[in-house]
Amino acid sequence: MGRTFCRPDPVVAGDCLIFKPTRIAGSYVVEIEPTRDERGFFARTWCADELAGAGLVATLDQCSVSSNLTAKTLRGMHYQAAPDYETKLVSCRSGALFDVIIDIRPESPTYRQWFGAELTAGNYLALYIPPGVAHGFLTLEDNTDVFYQISGKYTPESSHGVRWNDPAFGVDWPAEPLIIADRDKAYSDFRS
Repeated sequence: MGRTFCRPDPVVAGDCLIFKPTRIAGSYVVEIEPTRDERGFFARTWCADELAGAGLVATLDQCSVSSNLTAKTLRGMHYQAAPDYETKLVSCRSGALFDVIIDIRPESPTYRQWFGAELTAGNYLALYIPPGVAHGFLTLEDNTDVFYQISGKYTPESSHGVRWNDPAFGVDWPAEPLIIADRDKAYSDFRS
């Protein structure tokens, strides 16, 4: 499964979704439970009851798509500060990406740690990202589309970021980015 670093035991296995805890407190790799037949399969990718049953945020306020034309495009590391937190469920609809989260919550037991998972159009994995955790990704293929399901409303004045290569976090990216927005390059060193 590429560069996914999960604990092996699912915390909750519902009828449709399996939540596997990552090494970042409150975040999960989410697997689907497909129903297969001669046509292929059908699977639910969002279930408010199963999210709530796992103790996760189950509201859905927005859905967004990030279309990325070129491999090695980096977006991130972004987050929304209090009181305008967002919770995200991120998946890949075409292509492949290395999805990364960084825990920037000072009160968290995993503060300043990172986690990465390879999400592809073929592995159907999603990453559940709790509030107060920075998120970004590096595309691994051309024409990679990323799908976001988001609770909380985007508030520009609460939008912040940390630099993708800040030594305070030591993220082990699979490749050097070729394309990065000026904003994402310009974040100053993280100060705790």
